[in-house]
Amino acid sequence: MADLNDMIREYLAGPAALRQAISGLTAEQAKARPVAGKWSVLEVVAHIADFEPILAARMKRMIALEKPVLMGADENLFVAKLAYQDRDLEEELRLIEVVRAEMARILSKQDATVLARVGIHSERGERTLEQMLQAAINHIPHHVAFIHEKRKALGLA
Repeated sequence: MADLNDMIREYLAGPAALRQAISGLTAEQAKARPVAGKWSVLEVVAHIADFEPILAARMKRMIALEKPVLMGADENLFVAKLAYQDRDLEEELRLIEVVRAEMARILSKQDATVLARVGIHSERGERTLEQMLQAAINHIPHHVAFIHEKRKALGLA
């Protein structure tokens, strides 16, 4: 089993890595789609901001309830329907930071055995809290790689 405190530190490092990845972008650059068929930087950040509360809610349910059902969410429907290109980049970043700070505080009050708690994801089946937290930790770095791809396409790498 992973070390809970180490996982919390990694989880909290995500927003700073995201801020670093977007630093120096103008509003126009954040909205640009320099890679055909891919989201803009703003859409990527809005996606993360929409899914951070979902991931946190899943983890909260896993801590508080016995084998809760964890509903899946289709990211493509979110980007299509929730006005991602009209979002405020700074507001989205603050939301990510606040959600992670709150969830980290909750996790820090738990015994390490909490990582073994289980939820049932509606699409992926049984998942432990450790798996869910690791997925949340990996979410921002996964998308930061796409941001770097966009920066390069914009000539900003």
